[in-house]
Amino acid sequence: MRGYDNYLRWLYRTGRPNWFARLQNRWSARVFAAGIAPRWVAALGVRGRRSGRLIWFPVVLTDLDGARYVVSMLGQNVNWVRNVAAADGRAELRHGARERVHLVAVEPEQRAPILRRYVRIAPGARPHIPVSRHAALADFERVAAKYPVFRIESEPVSG
Repeated sequence: MRGYDNYLRWLYRTGRPNWFARLQNRWSARVFAAGIAPRWVAALGVRGRRSGRLIWFPVVLTDLDGARYVVSMLGQNVNWVRNVAAADGRAELRHGARERVHLVAVEPEQRAPILRRYVRIAPGARPHIPVSRHAALADFERVAAKYPVFRIESEPVSG
C-alpha cells in the first residue's frame, strides 16, 4: 500500500494536480457524472472565478447523520474551494442525473466526524490527510481547520 500512497502523493506533490492527475480527474469526472461508478462518487461542477465556465472534477460524497458532504483532501488553497467561495456556494452535482446544489461551509469545530467518515470511505484521500482512518476523533479535531468541508444542500429546480 505504501507504493500506492506514494503514487497518490506524487499526483498532487505541489498541492495542485500534476498533468497526469488532471488527465485522471477529467476521465473520472466523466465516468462519475455518467452514474457508472458507485453512488458515493460524483462529478462536482463549479463556475471558475476567472473563466466563468463550469469546471467539473471528481469528488467522494460523504454521508453522515443524513447529510451529504464534500471534503477538500488537499486543504484550503485549491482552486475548487476558492471557486465555491466566489460562486457563493452554487454548484452542480452529477451522478447520472444533474442536481443543482448549494455548498455550505462547515465550521472547523464540526468537521472532525465528517473527516473521519471521509477518510474511511475515500482511500485516495488517505495519503493527503495525516490521520489514520482508525484514529480517535480527537486526532481529526487537531487537523480539521486545515481541510474544508461543505454540506451539500439540494436547490429546488425553478421552471
